[in-house]
Amino acid sequence: MPKRSDIHKVLIIGSGPIVIGQACEFDYSGTQACKALRREGFEVVLVNSNPATIMTDPDTADRTYVEPITVEAVTKVIERERPDALLPNMGGQTALNCAVALGKAGVLERLGVEVIGCDIDSIEVGEDRELFAAAMRDIGLEVARSGIARTLDECERVADELGYPVVIRPAFTLGGAGGGMAHDRAELLRIAREGLSLSANGEVLVEQSVEGWKEIEMEVMRDEAGNGIVICSIENFDPMGVHTGDSITVAPCQTLTDGELQRLRDYSLAILERVGVACGGSNVQFAVNPTDGRVLVIEMNPRVSRSSALASKATGFPIAKMAALLSVGYTLDEIANDITGTTPACFEPSIDYCVVKIPRFAFEKFKGTSETLTTRMKAVGEVMSIGSTFEEALQKACRSLEQDHMGLGADGLCEYDDSSFADLVARPTPERIFYIAEALRRGWASERICALTSIDPWFISRIEDIVAAERSLRAGGVQGLTAQRLLAAKELGFSDVQIAQLTGQREDTVRALRKVFGVRPLVKTVDTCAGEFASRTNYHYLTYERGDASEFEEAARPRVVILSAGPNRIGQGIEFDYCCVHAAMALSAKGFETVMVNCNPETVSTDYDTSDRLYFEPLTFEDVMNVIDSEKPVGVIVTLGGQTPINLAGRLREAGVPIMGTQPDAIDLAEDRDRFSVLLDRLSIAYPPSSTAETLDEAREVARAVGYPLLVRPSYVLGGRGMAIVYGEEELATYMAEATQVSPDHPVYLDAFLEDAIELDVDALADGTECYVGSVLEHIEECGIHSGDSACCYPPFSLSDAIVGRVREITRRLALAVGVRGPLNIQYAVKDEQVLVIEMNPRASRTVPFSSKATGVPLASFASRIMAGETIASLRDSGELTEEGRDVGRFAVKEAVMPWSRFPGADSVLGPEMKSTGEVMGIDATFPVAYAKTRQAIDYKLPRAGRVFVSVCDRDKRAIAPVAMALVGLGYQLVATAGTAKTLRAAGLACEVTKRLSEGHPNIVDEIEGGDIAFIINTPQGNGARGDGSILRSEAVNRGITCVTALSATTALVQAIAAVRDTTLDVYALQDLP
Repeated sequence: MPKRSDIHKVLIIGSGPIVIGQACEFDYSGTQACKALRREGFEVVLVNSNPATIMTDPDTADRTYVEPITVEAVTKVIERERPDALLPNMGGQTALNCAVALGKAGVLERLGVEVIGCDIDSIEVGEDRELFAAAMRDIGLEVARSGIARTLDECERVADELGYPVVIRPAFTLGGAGGGMAHDRAELLRIAREGLSLSANGEVLVEQSVEGWKEIEMEVMRDEAGNGIVICSIENFDPMGVHTGDSITVAPCQTLTDGELQRLRDYSLAILERVGVACGGSNVQFAVNPTDGRVLVIEMNPRVSRSSALASKATGFPIAKMAALLSVGYTLDEIANDITGTTPACFEPSIDYCVVKIPRFAFEKFKGTSETLTTRMKAVGEVMSIGSTFEEALQKACRSLEQDHMGLGADGLCEYDDSSFADLVARPTPERIFYIAEALRRGWASERICALTSIDPWFISRIEDIVAAERSLRAGGVQGLTAQRLLAAKELGFSDVQIAQLTGQREDTVRALRKVFGVRPLVKTVDTCAGEFASRTNYHYLTYERGDASEFEEAARPRVVILSAGPNRIGQGIEFDYCCVHAAMALSAKGFETVMVNCNPETVSTDYDTSDRLYFEPLTFEDVMNVIDSEKPVGVIVTLGGQTPINLAGRLREAGVPIMGTQPDAIDLAEDRDRFSVLLDRLSIAYPPSSTAETLDEAREVARAVGYPLLVRPSYVLGGRGMAIVYGEEELATYMAEATQVSPDHPVYLDAFLEDAIELDVDALADGTECYVGSVLEHIEECGIHSGDSACCYPPFSLSDAIVGRVREITRRLALAVGVRGPLNIQYAVKDEQVLVIEMNPRASRTVPFSSKATGVPLASFASRIMAGETIASLRDSGELTEEGRDVGRFAVKEAVMPWSRFPGADSVLGPEMKSTGEVMGIDATFPVAYAKTRQAIDYKLPRAGRVFVSVCDRDKRAIAPVAMALVGLGYQLVATAGTAKTLRAAGLACEVTKRLSEGHPNIVDEIEGGDIAFIINTPQGNGARGDGSILRSEAVNRGITCVTALSATTALVQAIAAVRDTTLDVYALQDLP
């Protein structure tokens, strides 16, 4: 069938902010869809609230709305743009839920918008647990015994009928949010209460547990003509009971027979047809009994999913692009395979390698929460690796995590908890695979491990092979390292660091020995067809095999290697991938061949058509050098991918690698606090009193000289890892110990903490002779809250032009003095009209995407061109670089998205260590309205009426009265603890007093549980005080009640509430802004 001629304009809804369960894989899918449809001549309108994405760049779609994904905002976009069709399956659960809501509200019918790719009915069948179970029974497929519940009493009744343990699965949620496994009544009530509150239709599925069964995913695609293909099978290393997003997964399936796989293939395509997915990609999950092969259907996603990104990168098959083309009328046999150029899309991909995905976690950020993995997803990112064998792919994936593993142990970096060893083998945690390997080293039988974990014996046997090779390498020593034995070790994925550790040598010795023996990796290609047809794209991985059948191609133009950011994590996320993608596009347009190195399957940077050449490899020194040895680039870019490539810069330079842009010594000058302080003193630039310490005694000396409170932070880290504000000597000892563990080879910084100071972020460019200040961002929260967790605004809303001018001038002086060539970020504090430098990062920052969209200046693109030799003057003369600090006629606000609900037990107070997973952006003519949009975009409801609980620390008591007075003026009633109530009554405000938790019942938590509190203002002071309110804040998280822990944020929230009451929110396309 030819493409439809009755559709001209298509609306695509994005997935909103990065959250656990819905990450940057939807930037990849949305970007692919936009590009594919525009190439076919369709006009594309995009709605997405996440500024840190390529899809929200004004060049990706024809009309781009960075607006909340709510019925109200999207309706305004539809009314303005009048699209013919809505494509809802590229934006994850957020887009599907919005499409369903638009349909139920009658908006789509009223405005004549057709849903393509899948219809509203099929979405509801796929997402509504009861409808889906009935549909499966219709086609003779079995689902787990279950019951639908809409109340806690119904949950109990169903659980009693099924017997414990049971799984709770809310409808229309993502990443298992609100779900979990309940082993008894208490767990059931706790999980079900949250699940019912999060479910879009107020129901949960209470399901029989099949813990221990194999979990298999099938990524499938169907067109309007009924043609169906299986793109990829994916097997979970962990059995049922662990969310697939938290499990190690392997593609293709390793332990099923051909007959079992064929059966699941047939089931998957039948499910798509029954659910009503007319065309596009879907993901189907099965549980397979390892004893008798019995199959249960777990669920299906009638959309592009997290696993779709993995399957796409694992096979090279562009699932999102194909799904977009199918939605406008094409059939699979009419679409060409980009990679081969000769085969149609109806050819099922086949692969002749093994792919392993390992999730990345951030439990160190959320103290007090359990690390046990369940059906509720907790991973913040993931890595993917490709190898000729499972063993090679597994070890490459382990070192891709960047968590002090250079393989599956045997690297001198692993420590084990002997007191809980057996439990940590049996219990699913992020470290379990390392404990399994260590158990085999200690002589445990594989049968014992299988019995404890329910992991398939095939996987345990492969790990046993790795452990056996370790013993052989250790026994042979360096004398036994023949060419044949080195190659055999490399075929099993051993890194040079591991081999060095096992043979008592240094890493560089092993590397030199490999070169002498000619043991070098081969370049292989991901081509969708296992080498049956020639590949037209350069999507590569490195592997070790006998022979010399490398698929390397010589360069036609000068090559530049771009080191990207690796796995998403808190502190280093999609923002850095955004910068690397811009570099690839900008430098390719300027005549370079760009070579991307990354190991993150969720990203646009690992799309095969983003750069001229892509290597899916770990970002370690060894693996990066392997790419550089093959590609022989004219330069390597290390300042766009966050801290990961920065940490490699020095070693790369020592190895003779040409670094483009800012040099490693300049990077070290900014990172080394002593050197940087000397520079600031020489330039007469102010900074907070500070010093460094390597021991607790030295830290105590600094504390006596500087005074408390102190900001304690490690060096050479990202996201404020290990940072804390300490108010006394006892806390100092605790946090010094943590900081020295986080960065053991570098001193700890101790800065005077500036209370009540305004914090600024500045993004700029420098070329060695000139500096261009791209943006000055004012934080809404005061100093002490990590910049990644604080909301910020462009242009500054409360600072004078004189102060902003001083900030710009200091930025120029520092950029030139340090020797920056490329991007830089400086954080400032403004206190009592004095401007102080907090820190300087001579690299791209996480605010670059926001700054670029707020100002209209593509900072990452220009930064890469400067690193390649262009100057700020030439960019200005060409008319590309606009006037610095021009009036943009609008306010743009960035707000952080917090993952509190995923980590029960963790305190939800903000501090100097970053904890947010993503961000949203609001654009409007005034600051309060722009800020209100960010609250709506995060699904934080702006409470219009009700009772507000207020409890603030002594420091904030003087400032709370005006805020409280504004709340009373807006019609709210005040509730407070005795101390705060005294302050409010002194200001003439009526206030109800409630008991503290320690004072008995009824207290504030009782009132929250009763649904009597609209939102909460709770500002703690000091880490002890913060602990006192943790129960209160935890209850607020569980109930979905807004809880503000910084007074400055409270002021902004009150302004936003007032503005929304008086204003009808408008929407803005980026292409219309000046």
